[in-house]
Amino acid sequence: MRFREVRRVLPAFILAACAMLMWGISAAWRVSAEEPPYYAIRNVKIVPVSGPPIASGTVVIVKGVIQAVGANVTIPAEARVIDGTGLTVYPGLIDAGTDVGLGAAAAPAAGGGGRGGGGGGGGRGAVAANVPLSRGPEDRPATTPWENAADQLKADDARIASWRNAGFTTGLVEPRNGFFPGQAAVVDFGDGDRTADYVVKSPAALPISLQGGRGEYQGFPSALMGDLSYVRQVFIDAKWYADAEKAYEAHPQGVARPAYDHTDVVIGQVLANKELVLWPGNTDVDIIRALRMAPMLGARWALTGAQQGYMVPSEIAAGNVPVFINVNWPAPGQGGGGGRGGGGGFGGGDQGDTLRTLQFRDRAPSTPAKLNSAGVKFAFASEGIANPKDILRNVSKSVAAGLPADVALRALTLGAAEILGVADRLGSIEPGKIANLVVTDGDILGDRTNVKWVFVDGKLYEPPPALEVPAGRGGAGGGNPMDISGTWNITITTDSDPVMATASIQMGGDGSLSGTIESHLGTATITRGQLSGNQFQMTISVNMNGSAANIAMNGTINGSQMSGTLNMAGSAMPFTGRRPMSGEEVGQ
Repeated sequence: MRFREVRRVLPAFILAACAMLMWGISAAWRVSAEEPPYYAIRNVKIVPVSGPPIASGTVVIVKGVIQAVGANVTIPAEARVIDGTGLTVYPGLIDAGTDVGLGAAAAPAAGGGGRGGGGGGGGRGAVAANVPLSRGPEDRPATTPWENAADQLKADDARIASWRNAGFTTGLVEPRNGFFPGQAAVVDFGDGDRTADYVVKSPAALPISLQGGRGEYQGFPSALMGDLSYVRQVFIDAKWYADAEKAYEAHPQGVARPAYDHTDVVIGQVLANKELVLWPGNTDVDIIRALRMAPMLGARWALTGAQQGYMVPSEIAAGNVPVFINVNWPAPGQGGGGGRGGGGGFGGGDQGDTLRTLQFRDRAPSTPAKLNSAGVKFAFASEGIANPKDILRNVSKSVAAGLPADVALRALTLGAAEILGVADRLGSIEPGKIANLVVTDGDILGDRTNVKWVFVDGKLYEPPPALEVPAGRGGAGGGNPMDISGTWNITITTDSDPVMATASIQMGGDGSLSGTIESHLGTATITRGQLSGNQFQMTISVNMNGSAANIAMNGTINGSQMSGTLNMAGSAMPFTGRRPMSGEEVGQ
């Protein structure tokens, strides 16, 4: 399809993707929308992480895999060439502790402890009268290790696109509820209905929580000591079961067979396969306890949380254990940072806080620098952060606290891949690895840097332009001097006839925008938007052949008039809009 034809059909696609498929050009659009098997990003600064940066080079992608990287690379004739002049390409970022992809975000546990290492306040909370009664370890309370995140992925989790747009192409995705909530999987943040296509490794780790049974049962265990005893007992039982099964299989006659236990079978497989076990410990007390108890499990393990690791870096180094640092740094009213590594009871606001609590909040971001100096391997986990850009902002706080920027980048890429056992396919820009890449217009940890393109499994995504709300505009308490709620008549200029549409916009108190855009072709939904001063940005997400595509609508308001551009797939078209005058028919 020629460029003029793409520009002709694009407005119709924006206004009604489904209606477009019934239009007379659906077959031609489907051909143009297919992903090309070859890409080449040229004249781009390359930061491979596994080696020194290349000031200006080319990355070639073939069928989802990196084929070539270097300053002098032959570009296949079939490749779609992307000019990266002035841009930088990085390996896709890895979030090493999240539930993105499993549906709605899990609510934090009471007392700020999350899935943490114990010590959090708030007790176990109230339990409903009809919850199960646990009389002892054999009842296996809040224990489902056979569940697997890879089997629970939900393509409609909106956070997948949000994480991808921020540069995160992969996550260690973990089930959340229970002492043994299930096994985590390494998952690429692609789109489409076939979620199985994005599983890189499964199972990848077995997370443990020491507050996993709150509100889910009554009885044992009912305190931290019981939690610790129960988790350890499960591993002891699994070892016994494996030995008993082996003995029975060798000489079954005349011997009572071992009673089948699903938990014992799965934990036994974790031990036999040397699967990574994630033991939580957030405060210095939690961490020391983890360093003493986790090795007793007989498993290969990693420490999670570790926000107060700045107090015990030498002890962690002596334990020779990798760490997934929870970068959801503690804040007033947020307890110990939440997530699986929370705990410690550092909650409340600023008033009445102890010096220890205030020191914790101040020094937690220095933990990565302390662990790096001690020679500890670590990666970063978001653990409940709602905005993925805050992950990078919080990592930047650690850089400001002394962590070298290149070490921070490695922890977000190759370092995480190494700990998770997927460094042979992820984490760096090298031939043969999965084409997970992020192209930016600056330092990826820079606060003003924008993500231009993201590749996941070699598929190109173009995030909508970011629009930050300036201080005092559109934020809580600041208000917005302009309200654009209501109906707008929109005219989109194309190479052929203009397209007329009606936008119904709702504006929130924080300047957020939502609503619909209607035309004779159908209705499209505004998935997100923001007004900042007199400028706005709205994103329309539509389904194209089973894949989501974003259309950015950027404009300026001048009284009852608006103007701007629609952007998609490198094509930009101008539009104008105005509010209908009193008595004027909408849509004229």
